[in-house]
Amino acid sequence: MKQFATFVKKEFFHVLRDRRTLLILIGMPIAQILIFGFALTNEVKNASIIVVDHAKDNASRHIISRIAASSYFDVREDAMDMDRMETAFRAGDIKLGLVFPANFESDLAHQHRAQVQVIADASDPNSATTLTNYVSSIIRDYQMELVGQQTPPYQITPQIRMLYNPQLKGAPNFVPGVIALVLMLVSVMMTAISIVREKETGTMEVLLVSPFKPVWVILSKAVPYLLLSLINVLSIVLMSVFVLKIPVEGSWFLLFAESALFIVTCLTLGIFISIKTNTQQVAMLVSLMGMLLPTVMFSGFMFPIENMPIILQWISNLVPAKWFYSIVKSIMIKGVGLESVWKETLILCGITAFLFVVSLKSFKIRLE
Repeated sequence: MKQFATFVKKEFFHVLRDRRTLLILIGMPIAQILIFGFALTNEVKNASIIVVDHAKDNASRHIISRIAASSYFDVREDAMDMDRMETAFRAGDIKLGLVFPANFESDLAHQHRAQVQVIADASDPNSATTLTNYVSSIIRDYQMELVGQQTPPYQITPQIRMLYNPQLKGAPNFVPGVIALVLMLVSVMMTAISIVREKETGTMEVLLVSPFKPVWVILSKAVPYLLLSLINVLSIVLMSVFVLKIPVEGSWFLLFAESALFIVTCLTLGIFISIKTNTQQVAMLVSLMGMLLPTVMFSGFMFPIENMPIILQWISNLVPAKWFYSIVKSIMIKGVGLESVWKETLILCGITAFLFVVSLKSFKIRLE
């Protein structure tokens, strides 16, 4: 028994001396509980909303103040026209719009009923349904207070309008996310593994002493996966159009051009991983764990990013899939052009250029 206790003590010392093991045993549970407890939630909070108040009376102001006081909404402006609201919806700047008619309080006083138009971005049907329910609940509470104060019954009817996805199908929200996830995994993992395989077999040294420059050797490994990934995009889009009945509202050329840009970003990331790893197992593990979790958690198609803590929202800006998901959803579902997705496009170009330069410099250093 004494010998057993000695071996147990020895194993404890080994664990305590190994910082990586301690990080896995202690750090991972803490990180998971923080992420899943605070970041990964389907509850909608701090949703951007714009109010067009044509009435500007006491009744409309009371409802707007209640909405602004709620933690579910972030009222950006309280006086806009419908054209600017439509532009904000297409750019993805807002999730909900509220329109009060000019005679809102007058209708309540004389006809005992009034209408409020509630417009939601239904490209994400879950968020749209949740937000419209929140607004309807706030309006219902205000209506109940009026009924308690006055003898005649008052009725405020929200007219709900779902933009881009009136049938509230789930596929329009998940198809862009699936495209981003498939391209990220296939392009990054396959490129990293193919280059590392050359290292393990020793053929990389033969390739590097050939007349070709090292950069062309690396890029030649990535070109086949660029073409195969474009075929994947085409197959997913065709299935969404003909099987899931989700038409591409925007330009097909722009959609494939943006997809090609994202694929190049993923390939560059795969090259960077291959340079930093020496075995296929490590390259596969880094590609899966390092790309799958950030893509699922921080791209926005599974969990609303605006619900996350500020630091995680900053981290999400480093995930290329977040920007590509926004681009694809805007083109496919909203039918926008380059003028609405230029910012996301420039960010992807910047990430690609940064990864390419870092990879190239790292590769040269390794050769020396």
